[in-house]
Amino acid sequence: MSTLLKLQQVETYIEEFHILQGISFEARKGEVTVLLGRNGAGKTTTLRTIMGLNKASKGQIFFGNEEIQTLQPYEIANKGMGYVPEDQGIFGELTVEENIKVAMKKDDSQSLERLEWILQIFPDLKKFWQKQSGLLSGGQKQMLSIARAYVKNCELLLIDEPSKGLAPIVVEKVMESIQEMKDKTTIILVEQNFMMASRIGDYFYIVDEGRTVYDGKMQELIGNKELREKHLGIA
Repeated sequence: MSTLLKLQQVETYIEEFHILQGISFEARKGEVTVLLGRNGAGKTTTLRTIMGLNKASKGQIFFGNEEIQTLQPYEIANKGMGYVPEDQGIFGELTVEENIKVAMKKDDSQSLERLEWILQIFPDLKKFWQKQSGLLSGGQKQMLSIARAYVKNCELLLIDEPSKGLAPIVVEKVMESIQEMKDKTTIILVEQNFMMASRIGDYFYIVDEGRTVYDGKMQELIGNKELREKHLGIA
């Protein structure tokens, strides 16, 4: 499979703090690439740097064949990249429909087809189409956040901690939705829930103290107890 996104020795500061100190990885088309690591390792900052929300001070980021680390977030988004932030980022005062329509930008046949498909995946959104988004449950807000990013016709979707704070039954639903989306878009996933990450991930990178320190196929990590204990603190 061809490489869709590539980071080469990316470094990022937040104020005076040197958060990313040499992140290198690539995501291949049609796969789910999972970024794993302990809290504070730099995973969220990596996604924010890819989207241009935090600026890389060193290194290169390629989306397709184009270097993007100097671009503004809206320019990166317009090239076909979607972002589901850790805090979901929905407009709580708007309805579900309004949140989706803002993201779609245009009602062309391709966007409407994607909308119809995502509403089949998340029927709760169709049920509460006219409901104010701030009144949705945590799981429904997460579904809306994912749907909003997906309907924009993204070639690459960045998803940050989709299972955070959700009940197990809702985690299962979100996990199933991402599995179905694998056939339609490339995904980079940050996820602390190893059960979820291991079931939907194709390839993994472990981030530690702002650097990528290990990578491989997900099946390798599933079978490597020592590696999981050393870098993730899980048996």
